[in-house]
Amino acid sequence: MIILRYLLFPLALLYGCIAAIRNIMYDKGWLTSYTFDIPILAVGNLSVGGTGKTPQIESLIRLLQPHYRVATLSRGYGRKSKGYWVANDMAASEVNGALIGDEPYQMHLKFPEVTVAVDADRRNGILQLLARNPKPEVILLDDAFQHRRVKAGFYIVLTAYNDLFCQDWMLPTGTLREFASGKKRANVIIVTKCPADLSELAQQKIREQLDVSVPVFFSTISYDSFVYNANEQLAVVEIRRQSKVLLTGIAKPGPFYAFLQQEGDTVLTFPDHHDFSPQDIEKINQIAKTQPIITTEKDYVRLMGKGIAAPLYYLPIKSEFLKGESDWQQQIENYVGTSTRNR
Repeated sequence: MIILRYLLFPLALLYGCIAAIRNIMYDKGWLTSYTFDIPILAVGNLSVGGTGKTPQIESLIRLLQPHYRVATLSRGYGRKSKGYWVANDMAASEVNGALIGDEPYQMHLKFPEVTVAVDADRRNGILQLLARNPKPEVILLDDAFQHRRVKAGFYIVLTAYNDLFCQDWMLPTGTLREFASGKKRANVIIVTKCPADLSELAQQKIREQLDVSVPVFFSTISYDSFVYNANEQLAVVEIRRQSKVLLTGIAKPGPFYAFLQQEGDTVLTFPDHHDFSPQDIEKINQIAKTQPIITTEKDYVRLMGKGIAAPLYYLPIKSEFLKGESDWQQQIENYVGTSTRNR
């Protein structure tokens, strides 16, 4: 695999140059970026997958929703539909992950008061949201850092602690979607999935490596004390003692396994955003039998109603700042509050 990555280096260089030329064209105004008279925050990254965008969007919702009408807009990765859809406009029996994508469906179930929309054409999606009555007061764009056709007012770039963009390279040699110089468009950078005990000295070294002029925050993944399904919840301390099946279809499941796995547990790992087929369900049922199955929230919404015979539970996660959370919240509140007052 390492040899193959080196062999693909010329292709990575070509890909990076194309991305750089595209960015230059937007920076110079040769390609049009559309702006809107509403606070728009975009959460994204320079690399592909696994940086924790969904927990960060949820964190923003928890901060803003008590004070503003909030809408989220994403392309709805992996969905089988096309065009613009709003989860809130459909009956509960009609909306699912296949229609709007796993993450938006998860968001809709968790925050039913938030308008959850999907559209690959973000400009059209924003125009459609602004035509609603009442229209949203804040729009959160999920995975939109490279979507230059829309210009957000505030860009949040995530980079995972174990995969910093400054140590990466362009696809397909590495995982970057554009050269690391794209960091200049960020308003803040969050280093995600950090060890909870990451020292101040280690944080400072990472800041020096990232070499940016904007604030850098550090967050860690915090797991809930319970696992849940539609009917009940079980304490994690109890579920750890049981023989169980741990099932994931996410980019980087290691921390999930490390938190729950005990000797004798069965682990089933599927690709990121896996679309579970009837054959997959049959295999899962054969392996699990009557053992409880613990999965992630994203996988849970994909597995709901697909015929899992064993008890199925999900483990929620949250993104928590190691320090400086009040400074972070103040930055967001200042941007949204100032933008709202100026409308």
